[in-house]
Amino acid sequence: MSRGALAAGACSSPPFPATMGHLPSIQEHVGLRTTSQARRTSMPVRMTDAEAFRQLAKGISHSGATDFFDTLVKQLAQLLSVDHALIARVHEGEAHTLTIWSQGRHLTNCRYALADTPCEAVANQKTCLHPHNVQKHFPRDAILQKLGAESYLGVPLFTTGGALLGLLAVLDNRPMTPSDQDHELLHIAATQAGAELGRREAEQALQASERRLETLLNNLPGMAYRRLNDASWTMLLVSKGVAEVTGYPARAFTQHQRVNFAALTHPDDRQRVEDAVKEAIARREPFRVVYRLQTADRGTRWMWEQGQAIFDSTGQVNCLEGFITDITEQREVQRVQEAVTLVASTVSNRIGDEYFCQLARTLVRLLEADAGLIARLEPAADSTETTTTHDHRGELGMSLVSAIVDGQPLTPYRLMLTGTPGEALLNAQEVTGRQAGASHLPGIPADARTWIGRRLDNAQGKPIGLIMVFYRQPPETDVFATSVLRILSNGAAAELERRNDHQRMHQLAYTDATTGLPNRIHFMEALIHQRQAAECEQTQLALILIDIRRFKEINDTHGYQIGDRLLASLAERLRQASAPHESLARLGNDEFALLLPRASATEAVEDYLARMRLIIGRPINLDHHRFSLAVSIGTAQYPGDATSPEELFKCASIALYYAKRHDCDACHFDAGMTRALQRRQRMTERLHIAISECRLELYYQPKFDLANGSLVGAEALCRWHDEEWGWVSPSEFIPLAEERGLINQLGDWVLKEAACQLSTWRRDGMPLPGRLSINVSAQQFADSNLAQRISALTRDTPASTIDLELTESDVMRDAEQAIEITRSLRDIGYTLSIDDFGTGYSSLAYLRRFATDTLKIDLSFIRKMLDGPHDHAIVETIIAMARSLGMQTVAEGVETPEQAQELARLGCDQAQGFYFGRPLPSTDFAAAWHASMTV
Repeated sequence: MSRGALAAGACSSPPFPATMGHLPSIQEHVGLRTTSQARRTSMPVRMTDAEAFRQLAKGISHSGATDFFDTLVKQLAQLLSVDHALIARVHEGEAHTLTIWSQGRHLTNCRYALADTPCEAVANQKTCLHPHNVQKHFPRDAILQKLGAESYLGVPLFTTGGALLGLLAVLDNRPMTPSDQDHELLHIAATQAGAELGRREAEQALQASERRLETLLNNLPGMAYRRLNDASWTMLLVSKGVAEVTGYPARAFTQHQRVNFAALTHPDDRQRVEDAVKEAIARREPFRVVYRLQTADRGTRWMWEQGQAIFDSTGQVNCLEGFITDITEQREVQRVQEAVTLVASTVSNRIGDEYFCQLARTLVRLLEADAGLIARLEPAADSTETTTTHDHRGELGMSLVSAIVDGQPLTPYRLMLTGTPGEALLNAQEVTGRQAGASHLPGIPADARTWIGRRLDNAQGKPIGLIMVFYRQPPETDVFATSVLRILSNGAAAELERRNDHQRMHQLAYTDATTGLPNRIHFMEALIHQRQAAECEQTQLALILIDIRRFKEINDTHGYQIGDRLLASLAERLRQASAPHESLARLGNDEFALLLPRASATEAVEDYLARMRLIIGRPINLDHHRFSLAVSIGTAQYPGDATSPEELFKCASIALYYAKRHDCDACHFDAGMTRALQRRQRMTERLHIAISECRLELYYQPKFDLANGSLVGAEALCRWHDEEWGWVSPSEFIPLAEERGLINQLGDWVLKEAACQLSTWRRDGMPLPGRLSINVSAQQFADSNLAQRISALTRDTPASTIDLELTESDVMRDAEQAIEITRSLRDIGYTLSIDDFGTGYSSLAYLRRFATDTLKIDLSFIRKMLDGPHDHAIVETIIAMARSLGMQTVAEGVETPEQAQELARLGCDQAQGFYFGRPLPSTDFAAAWHASMTV
């Protein structure tokens, strides 16, 4: 809904009752009170779009049931999270509720006047929204007061012909802000409710029509009957017209059965008639026969009879029903009766494709045409849309729903509407075309000289389809055909719109909106079915999961619009590279999936991976951007790796995880991956316990001044000794903590524990010379309030005793935020060091702006500096650069005196490593360096 429509009193449709009128029982039966006003004002958590549309589809799936409206308002109230919902029939200034749902129960229906209520606007065929203060806008509306309604949203209900039938309204005892999904749910519900209300009224009209028909039949120059399927044609019911047809009164056939109707049939015609009826019954089709009948005055008249068998629940013939008329004088009347009967048999008890198939077949037979079709209109570029407008006629296509040509069904197809007979129907509701080669449609006889068509419109008057018949020889008159098409078009349009709504809901529930591929729900259902097929056929099935590497960086850098377009482009490439029997889907975010059935799994996977490398290797150009993508792929096979769909998907996910973790393009699942992942999962659980229960320990490695050899500080290093596994390497559990979201908790513990140890040494008269270096992780550094957090965690010791180490790559992830955070930390009193310098991608321009004191040279350069000129030159350059920027340098991993001497010669300020001292627990560290720490 647009923002403008959210203003109080905005209406483009109406909703609820006004005066109490016939509503004295509402307060009694409902116990209405303002309890909902005490509810929480926050909206509940909403379900996904796909789940919402599936729930609504479930609520409206039993169209025609007596409790349809009750079920619909209950389902709608739950989906939209409102207190009240109602459906009412509107007529002559009054509304009669068909169902009311209020705060968990149905209320007694009532009548009320529309005047001075929000429903009055809905009755004027407008949608009406009052997001709040609805009672203030309609102070005379007693029902609003009784319900305690604060907000109101109502929409009108229309017939398939566009006439107003009633209204659907939802009310809430708190302010209402409908979303786009809410409006679409309400529109679909209103469409279905209007169709159901129209159907019920049509049913009532049909009953009245049947009474009129009985009167009509009893006054027509012909007879209607119901008879047994026996040799005597025993009549159970005959109309009064039997006297005109046979010369005998009706009671002669039904009361005393003194006249045998079968005996009146001419002997030369009797067997032929009986055979025709038997064949029709066997085919469960209506029968039509022409025969001679001997009348009471001994005369002979030609009769035309049409009827059909009525079957009981066991499939046995219960009786025959039909109509007999004297065709000697009533040929045209006979033809009309045929049309009425066939139309009635066509549209009853059929829905969906079966409805359209039977309708097309009946059209061709009834109108004596050579071909007939029913087609759906849709935008040519997007066949998923179900409706169109007059503004896009040049872009329309037609999709064949059902067609019959020379008695045979035609395979459905799609084509552009331009240049076809259907194009003329966009400008006129009804068209008759007469020219040679009139069809211009595939499958339709090329020698068709005449066609008659009618446009199918939805309830809003927008064209959604076409219904047409074709003739090789022009009919004598068009009146009969156009009349029949006119009668059938309303029902056909309503059924086509219902079919479109159903397809739209299915699309929303099972299709990814960004790529047009099947979504996760659709894919998991396909996985179940294809796994079952593979089991039955004793074939293999391969599952491939594809993940785009660093796709989040593209979204963050270029925006989600570019990211979505990139996903759509990649999806199209994957679709083109996939074979027809392969099932491709987007599972979400940057992950795709593919099923390879009925093939040697290893060969199929390798073939697809080869296709993938060709596809991914080509850059994707969007606007002025050029993207070169890399993917990680995980594969698993049925039945080799897993036998159930869930296990197969899990195995492929594990393989994908390994591909991403090891930065390779593809990994095939093996059992060792599961064991390793289980170990990582157990390690995660045990690490979480170790952090929570303070089972970790800090070791301290000394740092020395290279100029005078004095102790100038230390670095705090986290160590973990597990009761079951023993010592666990930091290179294993620290990356795991970062991956599993434990690094912030671990980092907080290290900061607090290190500060506490500094305080203990100081209290014992052994303050650490210089500063204690503590590592800060990337996830911690992403916190804009990091300075305040660290200050609170290290409050046991002065900031002047702590140096914070940040890795080079972490600092450069968001350079501008890093500048703010480092300056805040510097202002508090901490010094800052960039760890592992030389392994990242620092910008010298940014490095100058960081409030950084020290550069720590990565040990990979120190280890090789004496073995080759390149690493030596890098170390020398870092030292010179730091000096020029007013920073100190610390060398990591110094293991030999030669390395220490060369670093001192180059001007490096400090060093740490096994040559100077190994990391030690706090007690051992104090004992080892007691002399340097004693005041």
